[in-house]
Amino acid sequence: MTQKLLSNVKTALQGTIPIPGDKSISHRAIMFGAAAHGKTVIHNFLKGNDCLDTIACFRKLGVKIEDAADEIIVYGNGWEGLKEPKEVLDVGNSGTLIRLLLGYLAGCSFHTVVIGDETISKRPMRRVVNPLREMGANIAGRNDGEFTPLSIRGGLLKGIEYELPVASAQVKSALLLAGLQAQGKTTIIEPEATRDHTEHMIRQFGGAIEVNGQKILIEGGQQLKGTTVHVPGDISSAAFFMAAAAVMPNSEIVMPHVGLNERRTGIIDVMRQMGANVEVVPDEIIASEPQGTIIVRSSSLKGIEIGGAIIPRLIDEIPIIAFLATQAEGTTVIKDAAELKVKETNRIDAVVRELKTLGAHIEATDDGMIIHGKAALKGGHVRSHHDHRIGMMLGIAALACSDPVYLKGADAVTISYPNFFDHLQKVVQPK
Repeated sequence: MTQKLLSNVKTALQGTIPIPGDKSISHRAIMFGAAAHGKTVIHNFLKGNDCLDTIACFRKLGVKIEDAADEIIVYGNGWEGLKEPKEVLDVGNSGTLIRLLLGYLAGCSFHTVVIGDETISKRPMRRVVNPLREMGANIAGRNDGEFTPLSIRGGLLKGIEYELPVASAQVKSALLLAGLQAQGKTTIIEPEATRDHTEHMIRQFGGAIEVNGQKILIEGGQQLKGTTVHVPGDISSAAFFMAAAAVMPNSEIVMPHVGLNERRTGIIDVMRQMGANVEVVPDEIIASEPQGTIIVRSSSLKGIEIGGAIIPRLIDEIPIIAFLATQAEGTTVIKDAAELKVKETNRIDAVVRELKTLGAHIEATDDGMIIHGKAALKGGHVRSHHDHRIGMMLGIAALACSDPVYLKGADAVTISYPNFFDHLQKVVQPK
């Protein structure tokens, strides 16, 4: 496990950063390209570990995928063109990949075994497995399908009506992928609106889907057609530099072509509520999802309460929001975020532990955390917990520390942002 010395620069950040492609959309572009008939060309694909694992899995399923310099080309032959893999499918660290893959494979009439790394082996899968079993899939695994390895033998699925017990775009997407292959109609009811990249992509690939508030309906047996996908920059990756620019004095960071899907922009809303200077300039180009340039400048921040319906719109950004709160005047309360306990690690406990190490006044609650600002952060030895978002959060937090920070497990950032530390170094201004 790598250890990296992080700069405690306490100086201005200036520059333009090309934010890497959206991880959620990159995953889905490969999956839909494989299920479609014809060629799909993907621009700005995220070549992070998670999405490269998606390519590897679909190649094992018999899909031809070319990795060109600036595009990924998927040659789809429809659901019926998928083949039983000769090896197990290894999803690495990706919770998105494994959960969506289960829905994908549920309709395939062959046997597959899916595994992942140590963190995946601890993440709950029955939230996906149970409704897929209800649709007719045969899935087995440790603790009655709660944990990997998982064995799937798909087949004739039937549409169901299913009310999600927890707001989860991953579970919803898995059921939509299964529903596309099922007989009849599948209806999914969400407790809260979650990111809707899968719904957008079904339409982009020529499919039909009906969305009525938090009720989503899809007919099985649809034929998808290959297309061109332009992946916007990932707002979850941009969030780290947004926070850095807001906190560090005399800073301005510009991030062009970042995805602005309204179900992902909770970070913008929260930062503005905290007093951050965040400017958004929508792109004029036509794309499958809205995108634009985000400009963030140094700001004076104040503590706020964050909870309720906004949580699914920023669930992945909570680690960096916690750091922001340490540099805000007053108290910030984050609640209704118990889902953080079943991410790559227990993000509530991990964020609290590592920020405390750096001198933050922060405490965990059952469903979130309470942060008291403004804290004078110091240096110290911290670790990523194999979690890319915690690793990047600590990379940004180090900028505001009075002493050096040593990060154990810094290589975790390659999961979603391989050039993170290089980009960070480029915007640091000399003292």
